[in-house]
Amino acid sequence: MVADEQYIFKPETKRSIFILLGVGILFFVIGVFMAMNAGDHGAAEGHHASAEISKSLVASTEPASEGAGEGEHHAETPIWLKKIYTSLWQNNVFFTGMGLIGLFFVAIQYAAQAGWSAPIKRIPLAMGQWIPISGILMLGLWFLVKGDVFHWTHHSLYVEGTEEFDEVLNAKSSYFFWLGSKGGFPTFYILRMVLFFGLWYWFFTVIKKKMLAEDIEGGTSHWLGARKWSAIFLVFFGYSSSVAAWDWVMSIDPHWFSTMFGWYVFASWWVAGLAMITLIVVNLKEQGYLKMVNANHLHDLGKFIFAFSIFWTYIWFSQFMLIYYANIPEETVYFIQRIKNAPYSWIFYLNLILNFVLPFLLLMTRDAKRHMSMLKVVCPIVIVGHWFDFYNMVTPGVMQYNGGLGFLEIGLAFIFCAAFLLVSLSALSKMPLVAKNDPMMEESLNHHI
Repeated sequence: MVADEQYIFKPETKRSIFILLGVGILFFVIGVFMAMNAGDHGAAEGHHASAEISKSLVASTEPASEGAGEGEHHAETPIWLKKIYTSLWQNNVFFTGMGLIGLFFVAIQYAAQAGWSAPIKRIPLAMGQWIPISGILMLGLWFLVKGDVFHWTHHSLYVEGTEEFDEVLNAKSSYFFWLGSKGGFPTFYILRMVLFFGLWYWFFTVIKKKMLAEDIEGGTSHWLGARKWSAIFLVFFGYSSSVAAWDWVMSIDPHWFSTMFGWYVFASWWVAGLAMITLIVVNLKEQGYLKMVNANHLHDLGKFIFAFSIFWTYIWFSQFMLIYYANIPEETVYFIQRIKNAPYSWIFYLNLILNFVLPFLLLMTRDAKRHMSMLKVVCPIVIVGHWFDFYNMVTPGVMQYNGGLGFLEIGLAFIFCAAFLLVSLSALSKMPLVAKNDPMMEESLNHHI
């Protein structure tokens, strides 16, 4: 018989999270103050010198969009404010992925009829509680930041015969403005955003309801229902996550595209989400919870992080090397901007160290995957590494050569992380920690690898 377990969100845990939140707010205020007093002069000089590389590359293939390169810098918005907008958007996209991966992980376990994960499924389920919050933030932030983060939203780019007319974006206008006018309200874009979050949250509530009903009624009907809805969700998620990646990240650089970008964003979300799940499991285990979880379950989680860190690297290499080797100017400019300009250059290479080299070396042995101490080292490295990955996806396209990484960016990351943990752990404390009537529990209790 599986014992009942209930997670208690202890005051000391809340205090630690609120300290993280307070430090984040302090860092953010200091960062804003420093950015406001730094001025735009030095950053503008850096842009003027470095932008010639991009302009010369793009000009050879996009003669009709020469004005667009300059149009991406809007002097009326102070650089410090654009930094805030950029960091808000980047953090929300990153932590949206954390919530989605929580639901995705649960759905994968049901669709695959996996038995080993029965004692830990409530942790990723609790992470999914962030989905509606991130959806509200995404919609609200878009209206706040759209003019500065998304160059394609400017009406003048679609007026033929003007200096700012952009032939490339005009050809793509239906993707954003279908059902509306070019350069007006992006009806199709917003409809996709609302539809995706609405359906993701609906799938989350349906699967959660089935899982909790199973605790009360037992049997297999609720498990079979959760499996059915999980399979349907996975099909929808495969499509919607790719389109979301194009909408929320790739369209920041609207003249650049990659057919692998949906996979790339998913891979980064997936590994970071796995690391977050594992980190919470390990911490709960250390606090005396999850008595059914043993070294074999930790081994499986460690193998997931190890394997999909390699998968992320494969996607990274495939996207980068094929574009680099082909040497197509309108595509290579995306990477040149990130390789040759600070602070993106050192982050570009740091990504490979944090997201591939260290997880690969630290989790290579069997024992490393089975020890909580090692997982507590590796998981934060992976989470921070993929935060940097999203930083380099988002920031260069908005800030161009005026970007930076300091108190402002770190402070907002702390704020979002604290909010995510508060929501997730609060949700976890309101449900049984262990699905005692899960039909796969017996298999999990005898799991050995």
